[in-house]
Amino acid sequence: MLAAERRDHLLGLLAREGKIVAKDVAAELGISEDSVRRDLRDLAAEGLCQRVYGGALPTSPAVVNYQARQTVAPDGKRKVASTAAGLVRPGGTLILDGGTTALAVVHALPRELDCTVITHSPTIAAALIDHPRAEVFLLGGRIFKHSAVACGAAAVEAAQNVSADLCLLGVTGVHPEAGLTTGDADEAAMKRALAARAADTYVLASSEKIGTASRFRVLPWEEVSGLITDAGPHDPVIEQLTERGVEILAVG
Repeated sequence: MLAAERRDHLLGLLAREGKIVAKDVAAELGISEDSVRRDLRDLAAEGLCQRVYGGALPTSPAVVNYQARQTVAPDGKRKVASTAAGLVRPGGTLILDGGTTALAVVHALPRELDCTVITHSPTIAAALIDHPRAEVFLLGGRIFKHSAVACGAAAVEAAQNVSADLCLLGVTGVHPEAGLTTGDADEAAMKRALAARAADTYVLASSEKIGTASRFRVLPWEEVSGLITDAGPHDPVIEQLTERGVEILAVG
């Protein structure tokens, strides 16, 4: 099989099965695992897969910069945000992650809601200025411009000194095996720090993130309360997560 044919085969397998197991592909095609790994390295260099131990997973479209992400699945994000906003109780304290879905949550919150919002996102904090009864606490640190959020040691330390009823957390990848992932190590650490300070953590994930993975794990499934997504209940990934006991909050 020519290299171009192997490439098409691997991409087709990734689309159908949601993962590539290098040893299985090698046995199927009668080639060495080294050859498969070389092919996967080439695909990963083009941003077409995320290499993991033993093979590869689909890469997330949500790893592009903040401005570009605003045009990715806006309807799905609005639906997820509407359901997430319904979890915020009057008088409650919310830790709200950065990102475009979190910004949609701000727009979905009742304007007169009496609540406290803790965030490390200047964008989120600015959007809440028009909510007169929302108390806003902005956690500072080095700004990671790709996602318009504060990260690094100072931001993590600040996060360790707050507590909340609820954390609404964004990720770029949602996968049964890889867990919840994002594309930057410091951002992943900050997300862990935020989630650790809330009684309940729900993950915001529109359907384009389902079944994909990024480089850095944020949290295992055991450490979140549930997933809010517009992916259908019969999506293979959603079915797997449901079987594992993950609470799925489907959007209307």
